[in-house]
This record gives sequence, C-alpha cells and structure tokens, in this order.
Amino acid sequence: MAAPSASSWSWFVPLALGVTLLKSLLIPAYHSTDFEVHRNWLAITHSLPVSQWYYEATSQWTLDYPPFFAWFEYLLSAVAQYFDKEMLVVQNVNYASNATILFQRLSVILVDVVFIYGVMECCKCVNRIKESKEIMERPAFILAALLLWNFGLLIVDHIHFQYNGFLFGLMLLSIARMFQERHLESALLFAILMNFKHIFLYVAPAYVTYLLRSYCFTANTPDGSIQWKSFSFSRLFALGSIVCSVFAVSFGPFIAMGQLPQVLARLFPFKRGLCHAYWAPNFWALYNVVDKVLSVIDVKLQLLDPAKLSKASMTGGLVQEFQHSVLPSVSPFTTLVCTLLSIMPAILHLWLRPRGPRGFLQCLILCALGSFMFGWHVHEKAILIAILPLSLFAVQNKNDAGTYLILVTAGHLSLFPLLFTGPGNELKGIELRLQLSSRMFDCSLQA
Repeated sequence: MAAPSASSWSWFVPLALGVTLLKSLLIPAYHSTDFEVHRNWLAITHSLPVSQWYYEATSQWTLDYPPFFAWFEYLLSAVAQYFDKEMLVVQNVNYASNATILFQRLSVILVDVVFIYGVMECCKCVNRIKESKEIMERPAFILAALLLWNFGLLIVDHIHFQYNGFLFGLMLLSIARMFQERHLESALLFAILMNFKHIFLYVAPAYVTYLLRSYCFTANTPDGSIQWKSFSFSRLFALGSIVCSVFAVSFGPFIAMGQLPQVLARLFPFKRGLCHAYWAPNFWALYNVVDKVLSVIDVKLQLLDPAKLSKASMTGGLVQEFQHSVLPSVSPFTTLVCTLLSIMPAILHLWLRPRGPRGFLQCLILCALGSFMFGWHVHEKAILIAILPLSLFAVQNKNDAGTYLILVTAGHLSLFPLLFTGPGNELKGIELRLQLSSRMFDCSLQA
C-alpha cells in the first residue's frame, strides 16, 4: 500500500480541530455521577498512599479500574491541584466547583489526542486503490469522520463524562498495528489497554487466537491447515514476555503488598448484579422483562406470593443482587458460558481459516457483540467496542455498511437515557432499551 502524500491529508487537521472545538462547547453541559466518580479517584490517588487506593471507601464510588488507570488519575491530580485543591480532598463528596468542572472537562479533551492519532493510523490502513478525487467520497475521509465525530463517544465522554476516547485510541492504534503487521507492538498496546480498563477483556480472545495462529505459526496453507513445524517458540516467548511484563508492572506493586485479592474484588464486583443500572439493550434485558411479566401474571392468578418477590431494584444507581421471581436466576458463570458459546464460532473460524488482519477484525467485532449480548453487568457504553472497529469495514463494503447503519443507530439511540435527568425518565430509558434489545440481538446475528 503506497504511503499517502501530505497534501492528501490536508483535510484531517480541520476535521479533528472541528470536533475538538465542539467538545469545548460542551464543557458546561450536564454531567452524570461518573463526574464525581473520577473526581473521587483523583482525590484518592492524590491524597492517599498506594496501599490504600483499593481499600478507600469514603464515597460509594470506589476505585474499581485497573492500576494503570489509577496511575493515570494520579498524574492528572498533579495538575488538578493548580485548578482547585479542594477537589482532591477525599471527604469532599459531590464536590463540583467551576474550576473542577473546567479541569475535568479539559483533561478529557486533552487526552483525546491519543484517539485522534489512533484514528489517523486506522485511516492509513484503508484500501486506497481507485480512490476518488472528491474528498467526501474518499474512504479515509469518511472513516475519520465516523470515528472522530462518533456521536456515541461525544455523549459518553463529553456530556455524560468519562475517559473513553483515549482508551479507544489505544484500541484503534493496536488494530492499525495489526494491519501493518507490527504484531508485537499491537500486543503491547492491547496489554496496556486492558490494564487501563478491563472491559476490553471482551475482545481479548480475538487477540490471543489471531496472534497464536497467524504470528506464532510462521507458515499457512491455502486450505488453512496448521503447519506445526512452522511454530516459532521464539515468537511465542517474545509475545508472552511483552504481555507478562505489562501485567507485572501494573499489578506487581499490589502483589508485593499482598493486595491482589482486594484489587481483583474491586475489578470484578459480581455482587452488583446481572444488569447495570441503565440496562444495556441485550439478551438479559429481555430476560428480565419476561420474568417481570410472568411474575405479574402469577400474582394476578394467585400463583405467586407477592411477599416472596425480590425487593432489590433492577433500575437503581447501584444495582443490588436481583433474584428472578419466575425464571431461573442467572449466575456470572451462566453468562460466561453463554458468552463463550456466542463467540466460539468466530474464534474457531479465525483459527481454522485465518484471513489476515481483516479476519482478526471481524472476530474482534463479533467477540464484542457476543460479550455485549450475554455478558455479566454489561454497561450500555460497551456497544462502542463493536461500533468503532466496524467503521473500518463500513467504508469499504456495502454489506458491512448496512450492518453498521443498523448497529450504530440502535447502539447510539440506546445511549440517550444517559442524558435523561428528570423524574420518571429512568423508566423511559428502560422502555427504550427494551425496544432496542431485540433489534440489536438481530443485528448481532446478522453480523
């Protein structure tokens, strides 16, 4: 693939600058409780020694991200003290001065530089053969617009408030390196990404399968059969060393302090329940509704004692453990089995019929969709893990573009309840998700 000339990228800077200016206009916009979550993490990492980071519980929004993100918050706090030192006091729960809002909003915009760079690298991987002279018809331009101006990411990061942009930047950069056959660099970036936010474990099977099959095995046959003699132990050692080194740097200090069980308990809080507070429109949302409908019918028919119904809320901000009334209650292990069954065809196909980086990316998207549909306590924002990579296919293939249109419409619409703040709007958000659950399930099957 020929390297694009500098003049052919003259449109990229205005496109990136334009969305950055839009983000700056959203600084005074509504923000969710996640704003307080990250302020509290700034305070924890700044005010307390490392040994207390994963034990501190003054606020209900305890630190529950991997260590790299904790250190990221620590670095941010070094700058935050020059805006407003009060935001770094652990006891100042729900503190949100104008200076605090300005700092946290600007910090999200600033670290989005990583996302912009990841987008640019992905655009270089787009097939440029027979490229149109019209900028608006160029696949690279369309891809940059779809990614940089992704509506869901704008909602989640710059209104609702989170730091997903630079994390997706790492993911896109890792994908780009895979297309550029820089496998070790791709593995390094993905290992770093998982130690920033463990939700990306959803797509780890695609990375493990592809790197083992297409990097550690140095020869492939047209029929996809494995040439065992071509297996390279040196490549496996290099790959394993990189991944293990990243995890050692991340978790090593906590292992040395004997705190690994506590850190893992924070990262995987299974007691939070099957569904997140704002239901992701997945299979379990439909499952919950069916159980609810059946329980109402059984109560009406006097087949079920109302006193025995679960008292835990399925819609609260901090979801409790919820026991289904009629249908069998779902355990984390059950969701794991369902998730593995849903992604296994894609994994096996990638192993048996490797088709290069394109096959890897298809598997990654299907792993993201399978985990979204059947995972435990799935956040509605997780749909972006499938939407953003699918953008690379949407600009090159009409069939993929059709799938993308369905997924991006349903996925972004499901994020709208994050903006609802008035009384009763939680119910509207749940109703919206129920309508989208069946559509997204159909979309995942189509993909």
